[in-house]
Amino acid sequence: MRRPRGEPGPRAPRPTEGATCAGPGESWSPSPNFMLRVLLSAQTSPARLSGLLLIPPVQPCCLGPSKWADRPFGGGPSAGPVQGLQRLLEQAKSPGELLRWLGQNPTKVRAHHYSVALCRLGQLLGSRPRPPPVEQATLQDLSQLIIRNCPSFDIHTIHVCLHLAVLLGFPSDGPLVRALEQERRLRLPPKPPPPLQPLLRGGQRLEAALSCPRFLRYPRQHLISSLAEARPEELTPHVMVLLAQHLARHRLREPQLLEAIAHFLVVQETQLSSKVVQKLVLPFGRLNYLPLEQQFMPCLERILAREAGVAPLATVNILMSLCQLRCLPFRALHFVFSPGFINYISGTPHALIVRRYLSLLDTAVELELPGYRGPRLPRRQQVPIFPQPLITDRARCKYSHKDIVAEGLRQLLGEEKYRQDLTVPPGYCTGERGGRWQAHGDKALAKASNPTPPPDFLLCVGSSGAVLPVRTQDPFLPYPPRSCLQGQAASSPTTRDPAQRVVLVLRERWHFCRDGRVLLGSRALRERHLGLMGYQLLPLPFEELESQRGLPQLKSYLRQKLQALGLRWGPEGG
Repeated sequence: MRRPRGEPGPRAPRPTEGATCAGPGESWSPSPNFMLRVLLSAQTSPARLSGLLLIPPVQPCCLGPSKWADRPFGGGPSAGPVQGLQRLLEQAKSPGELLRWLGQNPTKVRAHHYSVALCRLGQLLGSRPRPPPVEQATLQDLSQLIIRNCPSFDIHTIHVCLHLAVLLGFPSDGPLVRALEQERRLRLPPKPPPPLQPLLRGGQRLEAALSCPRFLRYPRQHLISSLAEARPEELTPHVMVLLAQHLARHRLREPQLLEAIAHFLVVQETQLSSKVVQKLVLPFGRLNYLPLEQQFMPCLERILAREAGVAPLATVNILMSLCQLRCLPFRALHFVFSPGFINYISGTPHALIVRRYLSLLDTAVELELPGYRGPRLPRRQQVPIFPQPLITDRARCKYSHKDIVAEGLRQLLGEEKYRQDLTVPPGYCTGERGGRWQAHGDKALAKASNPTPPPDFLLCVGSSGAVLPVRTQDPFLPYPPRSCLQGQAASSPTTRDPAQRVVLVLRERWHFCRDGRVLLGSRALRERHLGLMGYQLLPLPFEELESQRGLPQLKSYLRQKLQALGLRWGPEGG
């Protein structure tokens, strides 16, 4: 029902306030501030956001003097009456005049004329200083006219009209926006039905997540909740192996998950082979975590006693993890050092790597188990643990502090007073390179167990604390170490023995577990053995190295570290 001509009607909404106004033939678009207000407004509905974000903003008003004025939307042939109607719409002085031009020329109206009319309406509502009054009935009539003809619109015209209707403030649940949305959906190609996914239970869901390539590439911290959702009977050995590999690969020292793996190992002891056990035990050694489960070690000793002769490589791998935890069982050592076991592995494809591991275990027995009285690895079977520097992860080497520390030592001490990249008896590397502590058929597991020892530097120190030229000294301490050397190294920070050697140990970020200050098991084992062999360790933490700004600051930092040990160099230090 129309209102009397003299009675003021309700004003149409002015959503174009702040919009960029344009005259006939000029482009019109909302300003960024206006778009931001619309997006942040409480009245923004899904349909309104769809019109603002999903539909690309277009400029249908560029039709006047441009090349687009010669032909309607869709590339149709030019027509004089059609072009004339477009110009009339672009020059309309009021919303009522827009409606009159559209209603009085039904044979000349094309689909794109409705988008031109909506655009001109936005220009009129945003004009200054006083926009023309708009009767509600005029807007309703214009809406009905578009609704009646929108089935004949092409997809481009529908997008344009929907975009402009949203910007003009037509309600998202109103008939105009609903009709345009319905036509837009009809024009879209049908989506293929999603493939039926099998119903996965808790353990299967966890297994699928851990097997996902993206999950394998990036560490995730929500594993605890995923594991909590699964029932114990759904946690299969394969799921637990994937979980253990994930923790080891990404250096995630998660106590709850590690305790769950230890408990699973104890509960499923009789069902697990040594090849599975070696993978379940891997994260404990790598992450330097001894579980609280009291049956953990007795369980492993029983498994080793049962499976040692069946899978020799798996047996040695388990012992390597326990070696990092300082929990070597005497009974298992008796077996792997026995002549029968050594003769058996000599004819296997893994003979060299097993002999290398047995050499490391023999070193651990020499240094850490003074009460061991069982068989040892024969001298003719011993090989260097790491006979030569091995290639490390190049990506990590790019972030190493090796080069700048080497340059700082060169300028501070001189090239003749330090050595780097040395492999000291019985085969530990004091340089940037290191070796694999374990070998597995599983490539991902082998990567996870491969430590990257940091770039270390070795100094020879005289009885007075003077740093001596390395070329005049034997850089290596005798091995096996003399008991007196061990006692002196443990009792005083700077021994007066002329054979004292100081190793500068760079502790990089990747030498620690991801979420803590705990050294990885391989790093802790290496530093522990070097110290027991008589080498004095001077750690250089990455936090301190990263705080040095430039080479002058680094030289001052190194000078303070060395002087704190009582070391002297230069003309006054010899």
